[in-house]
Amino acid sequence: MRQHKSAILALAIAAALVGCSPADKGAQGQQQRPPQEVGIMTVQSQPLTLTTELPGRVNAYLEAQIRPQVSGVILKRLFTEGGTVEKGQSLYQIDPAPYQAALASAEAAVAKAKADARSSELTYKRYQKLVKTNYVSQQDLDQAEATYKQAEAGIKSAQAQVKTAEINLNYTDVKSPIAGRIGISSVTPGALVTANQSQEMVRVQQLDPIYVDLTESSTALQLLKAKMANGSIKPAQAAVVTLELEDGTTYPVKGKIEYSEVYVDKDSGTVTLRAVFPNKDGVLLPGMYARANVVTGVDENAVLVPQSAVMRDPKGNAYVYIVDSSNKVEKRTVTTGNVVDNKWQVTSGLKPGDKVILNGLQKVQPGVAVTAKAAAEQK
Repeated sequence: MRQHKSAILALAIAAALVGCSPADKGAQGQQQRPPQEVGIMTVQSQPLTLTTELPGRVNAYLEAQIRPQVSGVILKRLFTEGGTVEKGQSLYQIDPAPYQAALASAEAAVAKAKADARSSELTYKRYQKLVKTNYVSQQDLDQAEATYKQAEAGIKSAQAQVKTAEINLNYTDVKSPIAGRIGISSVTPGALVTANQSQEMVRVQQLDPIYVDLTESSTALQLLKAKMANGSIKPAQAAVVTLELEDGTTYPVKGKIEYSEVYVDKDSGTVTLRAVFPNKDGVLLPGMYARANVVTGVDENAVLVPQSAVMRDPKGNAYVYIVDSSNKVEKRTVTTGNVVDNKWQVTSGLKPGDKVILNGLQKVQPGVAVTAKAAAEQK
């Protein structure tokens, strides 16, 4: 009887050992491990001044392409190439002799027209008296009146010719219409120039202040306007612009947006924004390439997350790991905006109070229980 009971006990122990699988043993071991400790940051919203980086080209504030308005031979060049000229300063002297002669001829024509008008006037007045005594006919009087009025018109025509001759004579002294930096002359003394020729003689540019023309995507501009319209972004009080030069240095003086173009370029789909900068030292020159950071608005409730916490899946979608209310890891898809001091601006997917994992990301998986503590540094 005792042997029978012993056999039954042996079979029960063997069955228990067979039913305990390695997987069950592993699960038991895993349950016995303490939760992984991770460093987290608690999301908080804060005001953020939004900026956008745009490419641009430097252009002169004012530009005058100097061309002759009368034909003639250049007698003198009256400026130093590459120097500064004032508004109204003489640049070239075209031979004035032909235009002086034309003015003298026009003035003589005025004198002759006045003499003719005086003679016609006397005849007309005399005929007015004689017509009453029938010494002249009414037809003769009418003819005398017409001749007198033609003579008066001749005076005005001759005076207009004098004015034209004076203008042409003044044009022989070629002056700068603006103050600024003058370039290289394309003509020398002795060269023949013609009125309104296509080739400019020289170019004058005003460089202080100076323009920087920036190009912005029309899509981005419309999105910004939409956000301002729905109140998610407040317009900046001043559209301040910081300029980065070709060599990587920052231009020491800030500028401001003066206006934006009213149409979209059909080839590039961009809108031109024109910024104006002081340029007292002449650092900025027309044609230079620059990159500008433009203040576009203020997000009163911006969410910033360190770049190290944001990862991307094979499709390029951004996501973070957060600790949920059950202290388990949750994968959260987010949308990122600008980079601000090594942090991503998260425009959707996170809200204040969310706990974003910063440290220990390599050892966590969605659904795993963790112990959260504040990260030492939130970079």
